[in-house]
Amino acid sequence: MTAASTRRPSIIARDVRKTFLLNHAFSLKDTVVSLLRGKKTTSVFEALRGLDVVIDEGESVAILGLNGSGKSTFLKLISGVMQPDGGEVLTRGRVAGLIEVGAGFHPELSGRENVFLNAAILGMSRKEIEARYDEIVAFSEIEQFIDQEVKHYSSGMFMRLAFSVAIHVELDVLLVDEILSVGDAPFREKCRLKFQELIAQNKTLVVVSHDMEMVRELCTRGIVISSGTVVYDGPIEGAIATVEV
Repeated sequence: MTAASTRRPSIIARDVRKTFLLNHAFSLKDTVVSLLRGKKTTSVFEALRGLDVVIDEGESVAILGLNGSGKSTFLKLISGVMQPDGGEVLTRGRVAGLIEVGAGFHPELSGRENVFLNAAILGMSRKEIEARYDEIVAFSEIEQFIDQEVKHYSSGMFMRLAFSVAIHVELDVLLVDEILSVGDAPFREKCRLKFQELIAQNKTLVVVSHDMEMVRELCTRGIVISSGTVVYDGPIEGAIATVEV
């Protein structure tokens, strides 16, 4: 039996469906005018339609596709931020998600307080957080601002601190959705090396990105989503070629 065949699934998505109600009226006046004219003010958008995916532990997988294809929605379902309208999404182990810059941060609290808050949300005990606090802050490179309220942080500072907290959790699955685009080049390189370190530790990495060079370097498998369904699942070069067609 090969090592690959003994892997357990980290993520299982079965017949996953997710819909959103879109509002086309942006004010009360728009709503009234549309109703008087007999026009609908809302419509249903199917973000995911019967999606089936299995990702094994230790895999590094890119979720690719055009804007609006359902990639980010799928990541939010894996993280538990959203729930599917149909089907199921199962995960094994501790999942850390870098899905929205500053998600889980309280604007009125300091960076220091938000480290403890965000790490606790990700499942770390206070003892774990205290043991890793200095390392988290040092990696973020925002030590001089750590006692400021985060409402005064730039998006880049948010990203640095959020990323640093997430990758210092004892995680099994890391989800990353495009947010590294707000970082500067040296910090992105630092993050890339951290990703490689996690991969070497047999952690599961799921990335949504339009940066094909980063995807090519980090991921061995690509899943292409179009109109809410999987249209390709295989080696990363084939996935990139499918998106670029």
